[in-house]
Amino acid sequence: MFILTPETIWNPHVLEMRQVPRRIFGRVMIFPRRGAGVGLWARLIFEMEVLRYLLALVPFLVLAVLYPRYAGAIAQAPLPMLVVIYFFEAKVLRLPREQAKRLAPAAEVERGLDLLRVRAVAVLGKIAAGRGLAEGRLHLVVEQSDLWRMAPLTLVSVQAEAGAGQARPEVLRLTEAERGLVAGLFDADFSERDLLRINLASNDCLRDVAFDVRGVSAHARLAALLG
Repeated sequence: MFILTPETIWNPHVLEMRQVPRRIFGRVMIFPRRGAGVGLWARLIFEMEVLRYLLALVPFLVLAVLYPRYAGAIAQAPLPMLVVIYFFEAKVLRLPREQAKRLAPAAEVERGLDLLRVRAVAVLGKIAAGRGLAEGRLHLVVEQSDLWRMAPLTLVSVQAEAGAGQARPEVLRLTEAERGLVAGLFDADFSERDLLRINLASNDCLRDVAFDVRGVSAHARLAALLG
């Protein structure tokens, strides 16, 4: 999981938004700041479609090297290349739709989404209480890559509508303590892979949990103040 805030990436301008939720995958490329592991960098780079297409076309390059007399013919065969790219993207990296539906039954999808909602509301409530917000709506946005046969890549951010202490919608800057709250969203009982199964089964990899900060209890506000 990568917690997405202006402080955790080198190019925070890509987080500018007009409405909540702000989508990332397939729209912009993010560059994590120092501290991001090689695995995260590799996984983010692999999300670039152009690089995956080039990887799928490696067999054609190998054939052109092994059989140089046919290199011209190989280079001028776009249809087989398109077929290979499609197979690699749709069959190797992703699951066919019917197979994806069988990853999780409807009851499991509902239970998983309910658990995500409960945890997200708890996180947003603590963030709102800690900031002393009195009105507006916060959103905990969880977006996952739909590549099933790769390690799950999950981007989590807290986004605020205009009016939630903000002049316009934006991805919030989170303190270290707030990022610690968000980091507890997943655990051994409900992992990123569990959510990915649910998302693929229901064909929706963007989850947006909204929270009206007026719902923060007086007890939570007092606890935040004392803390």
